[in-house]
Amino acid sequence: MSTAAPTEKKPSRNEELKTAIPTLAGNIAATLADSSAACFSADDEQFLKFHGIYQQDDRDLRKTGKLYIWMIRGRIPGGVLSAKQWIAMDDLATQRANNTLRVTTRQSIQFHGVVKDRLGPLMKEINQAMVDTLAACGDVNRNVMASPAPAISVARQQVFEDSKLVSEKLLPQTKAYHSIWVDGVQLNLDSAENKDFVDPLYGKTYLPRKFKTAFVIPPVNDVDLFTNCLGFVAIIENDQVVGYNLTAGGGMGRSHGNTITYPRLADVVGYFPRHRLVDVAKAVLTVHRDFGDRTDRKHARLKYVLQEKGVEWFRAEVEARIGAKLEDAKPVRFITTSDTYGWQKGMDGKWFLTLFVSSGRIKDTETVLQKTALRRVAERFDSVEFRLSANQNVLLCNVSDAEKDGITALLHEHGVKTEKQAGILHLAAMSCPSMPTCGLGLAESERFLPSLLDRIQALTAEVGIGDQEIIIRMTGCPNGCARPYMAEIGFVGKGPGRYQVWLGGNENGTRLNKVWKEMMKDTEIETELRPLLLRYKSERLDGERFGDWVERVFWKDQPPVTTAS
Repeated sequence: MSTAAPTEKKPSRNEELKTAIPTLAGNIAATLADSSAACFSADDEQFLKFHGIYQQDDRDLRKTGKLYIWMIRGRIPGGVLSAKQWIAMDDLATQRANNTLRVTTRQSIQFHGVVKDRLGPLMKEINQAMVDTLAACGDVNRNVMASPAPAISVARQQVFEDSKLVSEKLLPQTKAYHSIWVDGVQLNLDSAENKDFVDPLYGKTYLPRKFKTAFVIPPVNDVDLFTNCLGFVAIIENDQVVGYNLTAGGGMGRSHGNTITYPRLADVVGYFPRHRLVDVAKAVLTVHRDFGDRTDRKHARLKYVLQEKGVEWFRAEVEARIGAKLEDAKPVRFITTSDTYGWQKGMDGKWFLTLFVSSGRIKDTETVLQKTALRRVAERFDSVEFRLSANQNVLLCNVSDAEKDGITALLHEHGVKTEKQAGILHLAAMSCPSMPTCGLGLAESERFLPSLLDRIQALTAEVGIGDQEIIIRMTGCPNGCARPYMAEIGFVGKGPGRYQVWLGGNENGTRLNKVWKEMMKDTEIETELRPLLLRYKSERLDGERFGDWVERVFWKDQPPVTTAS
């Protein structure tokens, strides 16, 4: 009896697109110049992502027809902008977008609500400000993160410089970005130079899926290091970075009802001296390039390679590619993923101020003119450095003793607090944009979370734990952009007004949470949480956080849901 050979899986549609047009140019420039075209083609929509652009539509208006809009994301290694660059970003938000700046969970800026005739000018002006959007999205290494707060002064600067170096060394080399957005020229896709283009690092088809990199300075894990494909833990001696612990294989993305997808924490792989940084970064990236799944984009992240082949196999692959052995990882300890709000004095004697930004959305309201205030700071205090945090906040750094009071007064004039900036639950929370701009959103997130936090804050006060910080994160879909699978309470959209609820993450970002409820209506949240919080109050140890109590006690009585649908 003969047995048919197994059918080989075909590459995904995105792989076919990259093979056909390896410059990633598509027909973007031609469509951009065509005023009669309302939007870009489905194929060009995929190429746009490599340029830091997402094609969207205003979902609040779908009943009356699609209004196409675009989201643009900057590539800002380490999340650092000068005062002059901040002013340029503010100008673009006002003149080209929806008059808001959104700080992302990866230390970047997103512009929302950009209409087609403003897209080209916005992109050109971003580049004129010495910022770009190349590889902020797409199947490439994306914005490289680095701890924003001034820690050990010299070492922090070294880590930041290393993050910039890795960002530059992992950039794709296509000419399409400059041609389209700076020169305004459509590449000739039929020329041999463009048709046969092969990126020296990525090859002809780039990566199977997105790739995320972060640097962290212990003991603060303020970039959620273990959620990244590639991570570098700075090892510091005498205020100098001597090397890094390497982590690999983290990632949040998953899909409802697809059990081959799941969130995963990165493995600690080993230690290497600082001079091998770029070689190690390229080695990890090319392992993903060579072994990632190119047939199923939902199963294409590096985390699945680590999970299925093992960390020892992965370590051997990296060592072969760098031509050296990794040492055993150095001992480190992490204590928190949070930002420290208010004024702080750095090791260099300069002040820095961490400002809370609700869900990362910098805007003016009737009572708080946060967007205007930050612009005024940039205009009046041009030596101030703006740093974006992975918790969606803004740090004002490099502030002298003479400038501190003036900045405080200016912010207060615009209704921006510098102390006691928000409620304890708000300060620890994050959300993704979701409705109305993200096409993947299944439920509200940014627009709903603030009111939900107020409701939960009232509930905790009623229960008698109103002073207890609980890390709460919400996303409108299971892709996990706001890292809900690391939260003490994570809400993941399943449909309008419905959320999957995860419990049990920890404060230092080293433990995933687990599914508690497959579906909870937004109107039922207090009813469901009340008995849980009452148990926590009565059963917790002295100083024990909610997530740690869940892990220690709650899951023993009520095992987590094992198959998330």
